[in-house]
Amino acid sequence: MKFLENFIIKCVKKLNKAAPRFELGIKDLQSSALPLGHAAEKDSIESFYDLNSKVSHSLLFICNGHGEDVIASEIIKRLLKKIKNRKIEVLPLVGNGDVFNSIKSKNFRKIGYLKELPSGGFSNQSLKGFVLDLFAGFLIDLPLFYAWSSECEFSFIGTPKSDHTWSSGPGWDLSDFYHKLKGSEWDPWEMFLMKSPRCKNLIMRDKITANNLYKKNIDAKYLGNPMMDFVNARNVKISNIISFKRIILLVGSRYPEALKNLDNFLNCLQDFDLSKDLVILLPLSINANVIQIQNYLNKYGFIKQSKVKFLIDEDSVWKKKDQYVVIGKGKFNLWANMAEVGLSNAGTATEQIAGLGIPSLSLPGAGPQFTKSFAKRQSRLLGGSVLVCKNKKILLKRLSLLLKGKVDRLEQAKIGKKRMGDSGASKKIVDAINLHLLSNTSCAKCFKNL
Repeated sequence: MKFLENFIIKCVKKLNKAAPRFELGIKDLQSSALPLGHAAEKDSIESFYDLNSKVSHSLLFICNGHGEDVIASEIIKRLLKKIKNRKIEVLPLVGNGDVFNSIKSKNFRKIGYLKELPSGGFSNQSLKGFVLDLFAGFLIDLPLFYAWSSECEFSFIGTPKSDHTWSSGPGWDLSDFYHKLKGSEWDPWEMFLMKSPRCKNLIMRDKITANNLYKKNIDAKYLGNPMMDFVNARNVKISNIISFKRIILLVGSRYPEALKNLDNFLNCLQDFDLSKDLVILLPLSINANVIQIQNYLNKYGFIKQSKVKFLIDEDSVWKKKDQYVVIGKGKFNLWANMAEVGLSNAGTATEQIAGLGIPSLSLPGAGPQFTKSFAKRQSRLLGGSVLVCKNKKILLKRLSLLLKGKVDRLEQAKIGKKRMGDSGASKKIVDAINLHLLSNTSCAKCFKNL
């Protein structure tokens, strides 16, 4: 452990020299988590110990994924209402953090370089992705050990890693044996950071992961799954499409990979005959190029409808024979619960529909995100609520069975809801953070200076 500590210190010193702009980082960035800490400037660090200083202090969120951005934005919105006299900053490390543009507050701002990484934030998926990210400035833009090196107190929300991925089902990959040897999917150097006395809140996405860390004397907690706080779980009125069979098409938010996923799914659906009208819900990410999406719909024979309205706040409706495609930007949260089955090559969105009790099928591509390995791990994480299909023929056969057989559909979905856990975590996380801030004497005095 002493060797590990010395190694981390050396790495931190090198990174600090390479990236002086972010002198106060808050996160182990190999994991896609949402960290929390104090101000990100040198003068803020110095003034933090000067209780008479007029320099404001801020909370810094660092998140390294599009799904993590969504979770962070919800927590930030709640914090802004809870602690109105504290500045909050966010450093999105994957993409431009467009989701944060909806937060309108004088106490909030985005910081950082805001650049797209070649791997789309999945450098851990392949050696090629890691090398490309490395030459694109990976070590500068991802301050790997800043949470620990900041010498400030921080919180850590680990959303992407779950011990379900290796502890459930047959696992014969080398990584499975590696995780079993460790007793957790979190790596030793990550657990080292978690044990820091300055890590005041350590929150996991499920009970099994929290319990396994707790066995290693790491004070991890489970407060629910924040991923389930952003989708509409209520029964919404879908009277205009209730007579149709309904699927939701989730192609991911990383382009151009999302376009490849869309192409593959539309190619499958052109040979799908259900003998009943089918509505295909296609919610698009904020960064989607609608013209490109429409070009793919045209490619497969869909024609835009000017008179057909489903009245679910759609942007447009397209039709080919007995299939309708309904598209809309930013409509996932609204539409997710309307579907019966999902076709999904996505990360967070796939997990969210599983949590709503909607089974799905995936068709892995070349990546960088949605590879066969990623799809396999996701299926194990969700207990088979999403089934990986090797080819088009298998996907269409399973899709037909799920749409026609309600019993099979409910059986596949049941475990997904259990694996994803309860909603309401965001409020509990905000309460935990706020409680710590209020109980911290120096932080409480800092409030007076804002």
